[in-house]
Amino acid sequence: MKLKKEKLPRHVAVIMDGNGRWAKQRNLPRLHGHMAGIDSVRDLVTATREIGIPYLTLYAFSKENWSRPREEVRGLLQLLEIYIQKELALMMEHHIRFRAIGQINDLPERLQRMLGDVMEKTKKHKALSLNIALSYSGREEILQAVRAIVRDAEGGRIKGITENTVKKYLYTSGMPDPDLLIRTSGEMRLSNFLLWQMAYTEIYVTETLWPDFRRAAYEEALKEFARRERRFGSVKEY
Repeated sequence: MKLKKEKLPRHVAVIMDGNGRWAKQRNLPRLHGHMAGIDSVRDLVTATREIGIPYLTLYAFSKENWSRPREEVRGLLQLLEIYIQKELALMMEHHIRFRAIGQINDLPERLQRMLGDVMEKTKKHKALSLNIALSYSGREEILQAVRAIVRDAEGGRIKGITENTVKKYLYTSGMPDPDLLIRTSGEMRLSNFLLWQMAYTEIYVTETLWPDFRRAAYEEALKEFARRERRFGSVKEY
């Protein structure tokens, strides 16, 4: 089945799960799984750009991940620095806009500066918007939006509160909601990811562990999405 442009999602979100299990199966430290997972990130970003999907959001580090062993957290943050440094050239060459979403202030200052630098350098790119969720919590995102809306309403800056009002206060403001969520490693849950945005997102779960999820597996997920009939809560006559 050939991928048809009109059947492609505009926005793909991915929960990249299974790095630890991948490493365990090979009797390797967990960090080796995360290192292998970087290659899958590169493959997915490149494929998304070439296929022509304009938005990609990757769940890289959740708010809850801070509770992992300190050594693993430190290693993950170091890997993120390496990824940012190595991939900037690719983003510049292929006109990819980079955004970090989440509670970025939780991150080390050096990493915050690196993220800010890449976001500034790529902010005018339009071929693909690549969003990396870091220290991210869907519930916290909604809470922050509510607090900001209340503050602006009290200050007279907004009068009515609608669904569109809320969208403007989310990290994903200005982007379409994800059409497709891909979760690797077979887990059947959202894990506090984009809770508001995924009200009508199609969910695709694969047993493939994230380090093994490459272009062929990605295209299979896109083909499955193309076969589905999206109803957005409506009822069709048969």
